[in-house]
Amino acid sequence: MPSPTLSELMAQKAELEKQIAETQKIEHHAALTQIRDLMAQHGLTLADVSGKGRSMRSASKSGGGKVAPKYRDSATGDTWTGRGLKPKWLQSALGTGRSQSDFLI
Repeated sequence: MPSPTLSELMAQKAELEKQIAETQKIEHHAALTQIRDLMAQHGLTLADVSGKGRSMRSASKSGGGKVAPKYRDSATGDTWTGRGLKPKWLQSALGTGRSQSDFLI
């Protein structure tokens, strides 16, 4: 069986791209229909879905701002909340044999 020519391959490519575009259009429409149905079924608005309205996460969070520091270096006044990586000042102090609890506020 002879290999297809470049023009035959280009025609196949064009046909596949056309099929892909049509399938995307159909699936896009089906997804939008499903989303609209679910929104109607659960009484959701666009603001609920976009996150611009009141969400359950923000309603359950109290405050949500900064976390109070939990550790302090008395020599420099540097603080650490206890979250994330340990700061260098605490790592070096722990390397000298001090305990993390020595820095509790």
